[in-house]
Amino acid sequence: MQALPEDIAKYRGKYDAGYEPIRRARFEKAGRLGLIDPREPMSPTAKNWDALADKKWEAAAMEVYAAMIERMDRGIGRLVQELKRNGQFENTLILFLQDNGGCAEGMGRRPEKGHPNIPRPDRPAFAPMKPTDLTAAGSVPAQTRDGYPIRMGDRVFPGPADTYIAYGEGWANVSNTPFRRYKHWVHEGGISTPLIAHWPAGIAARGELRREPGHIIDIMATCVELAGGKYPDDAKPLPGQSLVPAFAGRRIDRKAIFWEHEGNRAIREGDWKLVAVKGKPWELYDIETDRVEHEDLSARHPEKVTELSARWNDWAMRSDVVPYPPARPEKK
Repeated sequence: MQALPEDIAKYRGKYDAGYEPIRRARFEKAGRLGLIDPREPMSPTAKNWDALADKKWEAAAMEVYAAMIERMDRGIGRLVQELKRNGQFENTLILFLQDNGGCAEGMGRRPEKGHPNIPRPDRPAFAPMKPTDLTAAGSVPAQTRDGYPIRMGDRVFPGPADTYIAYGEGWANVSNTPFRRYKHWVHEGGISTPLIAHWPAGIAARGELRREPGHIIDIMATCVELAGGKYPDDAKPLPGQSLVPAFAGRRIDRKAIFWEHEGNRAIREGDWKLVAVKGKPWELYDIETDRVEHEDLSARHPEKVTELSARWNDWAMRSDVVPYPPARPEKK
């Protein structure tokens, strides 16, 4: 997480209360807005704020995250202003979403080999990257573009361009209020994110909430329909469904939605959701009354588990999801 100092400064102290008070405030606000059923419980708090050795460092991680979100919001605002300036705003469909829930990875929160856990050095340690160098090698860069080493660990405050520190499970749990689990999993905390659709010339509704479930694979199908395009006949069948009916408050004509990620798997059919962690048994939930996946109904409805798991297996076979992990081509 990295953000500009002036953006971070706006959020200093805003998260000093810790995880649980902020989770509770978000839960209550979401209930008032009608986004969740306030009668349902929250998932358990993942981390103990009182047990943390350095609360200021932990709060700083969320401060930087908030600063990043604000800077992104301003960037979206610039795009909107440009559309208005060009007279294209009214007839432009804007879809805003994220592809997964909060990330609980601990990357950079402890010192890692080759990444110093010290204050910023006085001079660059590496040669500056060339303008043609798009990125450093690997998922964690060794250096900044101007040659300074990437720093990690709890002696390094998050935010500057030479740091690489995730906000961790505690804050991911806050971000996912009230749901269970995180990015990588296919429980609601891993996959349930909002989609904001804005198109004044094409969507009559203003500020209304739609509860029709969708999937990221539906974005292409939506754009193909609205653009009057034709999906290639020689390609694999288009798996998604157009979201246009949901924009108008109608149901999407679909039997089920399927997920698989790193061996975690799920199917949702109507209000039933069958979900499992990699290598673990299936769990069954009634999402209409239990969005937080609190009460596993698999033992009470074994016939539904059998039915939905068979459908998931059929989908997995035809979609090249299994076997997992996929076979890697031999090196020549």
